[in-house]
Amino acid sequence: MGFATNSLNIPTLISPGCLVVSDEKNHASIILGLRLSGATPKVFKHNNMADLERVLRESIIAGQPGSGKPWKKILIIVEGVFSMEGSIVKLPEIVELKKKYKAYIYLDEAHSIGATGPSGRGVLDYYGVNPRDIDILMGTFTKSFGSAGGYIAGNKKLINFLRVHSHAHCYASSMSPPVTQQIITSMKIILGLDGSSEGHNRISQLARNTRYFRKRLAQIGVITYGHEDSPVVPMLVYLFSKIGAVVRTLTSKNIAVVGVGFPATPIMEGRIRFCLSAAHTKEQLDYALDVIDDISNTLGLKYSRKPKNMNPIPY
Repeated sequence: MGFATNSLNIPTLISPGCLVVSDEKNHASIILGLRLSGATPKVFKHNNMADLERVLRESIIAGQPGSGKPWKKILIIVEGVFSMEGSIVKLPEIVELKKKYKAYIYLDEAHSIGATGPSGRGVLDYYGVNPRDIDILMGTFTKSFGSAGGYIAGNKKLINFLRVHSHAHCYASSMSPPVTQQIITSMKIILGLDGSSEGHNRISQLARNTRYFRKRLAQIGVITYGHEDSPVVPMLVYLFSKIGAVVRTLTSKNIAVVGVGFPATPIMEGRIRFCLSAAHTKEQLDYALDVIDDISNTLGLKYSRKPKNMNPIPY
């Protein structure tokens, strides 16, 4: 799974004397990997490139704590689509800073691979960034691929190093044939290598569902986080007590959602996370939105004060 892929491979890549600059909203698996590594972590404000550059510049000037020696290695760690925020990383700007300060990039594409970009290849595809500019690509097979496990992609030297030194490889068993075949088949469909347009159609459908759902939520008057093209849609309910009430009510209406509270989020920023799929139809989305509108009135979830555009949303 993706959690083990991060938490067991990151300590293989960095060690004491290395600097890791991490987005403040990175996943718990990344944070665990940093703690196990012994490297020095520095956190920058979420998706804030000015703060990222400030942290890089000040850390390079100061050097290692105590000795002031140069860092052995500088690694910038970010997610493609942030799992609790629904935001999309500003990857082109990060690549520029990487080159400017001679750092490495570790990109977690768990929520973006197979879901973003014109051909579903993740945020690299979304921005048109050269994959060679990303040193370490990580992803999971448990989401878009509907299987199990995770992966690390990089140059041959990196992969050979991980095969020898990574606990995730040395102490793991091989994937079972059905799991592996599921991944291969899903990948062929996404890339269009199965001889059909099914993959392209699903990617287009997911993008359509995402924009429609987010615009309709804005009309309802609830507050959502994230990028308009992100299929991860967090709806703010704020109070911890409202998380359970919303989840239970939606479950009773046959709508599956994830309630997220502290410590995964700030204590007063509880939220409901909707994960959209290409398999969702307009009728299903409209049904869910009608239920959300109804319970938002009952539970007082319409916190937004933005002007509402009540014109019909084209699908």
